[in-house]
Amino acid sequence: MTNDDIPIGRRVANWRVRRSMTQQMLADRLRRSKSWVDKIERGARPLDRYSVIQELAHVLRVDPEVLLGQQRPTPAGTPDGVDDIRAALARYDIPQAAPRTDELRRQVGHAWLTYQHAHYGQLVRVLPGLLDAAQGARSPELLVQAYRITSSLLVKLGEADLAWLAADRAMSTAGDAPILAATAAISIAQALRACNRDHLALTATLSAANRLLPNPAHPRDHEVDGPFEDQSTRQPHDQRGEGRGGGARQGSVGEWVVGGTLLVQAALAAAGCGEHCRADELIDRAASVAASLRGYDDTHRTSFGPVAVELARVLVMAQRGDAVEALRRHSTVVRRDGWRRLSAECRGAYLVDVARAYLQVGDLRAAARALVDADSVAPGEVRCRPLARTVIADVARGHPAPAGVARLATLVGLTR
Repeated sequence: MTNDDIPIGRRVANWRVRRSMTQQMLADRLRRSKSWVDKIERGARPLDRYSVIQELAHVLRVDPEVLLGQQRPTPAGTPDGVDDIRAALARYDIPQAAPRTDELRRQVGHAWLTYQHAHYGQLVRVLPGLLDAAQGARSPELLVQAYRITSSLLVKLGEADLAWLAADRAMSTAGDAPILAATAAISIAQALRACNRDHLALTATLSAANRLLPNPAHPRDHEVDGPFEDQSTRQPHDQRGEGRGGGARQGSVGEWVVGGTLLVQAALAAAGCGEHCRADELIDRAASVAASLRGYDDTHRTSFGPVAVELARVLVMAQRGDAVEALRRHSTVVRRDGWRRLSAECRGAYLVDVARAYLQVGDLRAAARALVDADSVAPGEVRCRPLARTVIADVARGHPAPAGVARLATLVGLTR
């Protein structure tokens, strides 16, 4: 189906999801009812007045012609190159000259670092070639990682459906390798949550977590001494996460780390479903796992740990409407030593979410400070993500707009 064949109501729904809005949020900004939005999206109510289409386009931050199917969407700030990633995912011919595994491993490691530093524009340009190389190498471990990086980036750029495709490819590639399948499930959950499919994300994460963590027992027997091990002394890990040099000790730690990450994703999905008690239980279980692990090598690129769990707890509280308590906890957790050791991507994304929490309590100045801090930590999080632009637009509506936000609004193309 071409863009011209898609009903206008479905285009509205697609852009609403890409802007991380619920039907109620869109309705509030239009000063209409949720029922009106639902009928428009389902095609039960005609959308035949250009003035109304203009109003919708303004709120969704697209040109009216995009909703009418007459213009290719080019959201301000989104890096060029997503189409090249889409084309790479659509290629099924395997390159004849497979790259050396050690060189491909280096490229995958560099891509992860690029993502963790939130250099999304650079990563968009690198990924098509990396996907081609990983498919040619026939290494399930490295191909799963390439798909995971791709999915994570596409979630950031508001391409949730394409992110789900990449995550699904990761799951298919993982096959019956438990730890690989579990890491792929992390990407599945993130993509499904970005598609507003929280129930499906909850099911996927709980299923995967329970395979690794059959009960909420503490993993005390799997502790690793030392907060930062010398990685040069570590044995390389195979696709199950176990050191080839001896035993399942680190492999077991890897399973707890991935399992804990899945619990965090499950908690966020449960909060998105409105299952707040369940979300709290899952966060508590993840905290128990995190507290029992010391000094592990983050082989599977999860950023899991006590501080990461507490950040998720803040977001769960804000999701259920308890923004005051969430922000109180926020002010405590960002003073912990582990906060600075989190990746720029993780801190920047969290601060954008915190800005949304400040908006809940009507504190525009604090929301502006959180956005400015996010931009200083990880500019890509603020300047490339549609979600961040939505938050900036909400804060910029204040009269007068808080200091710093006008500059950000100009940077992301919101000023007219």
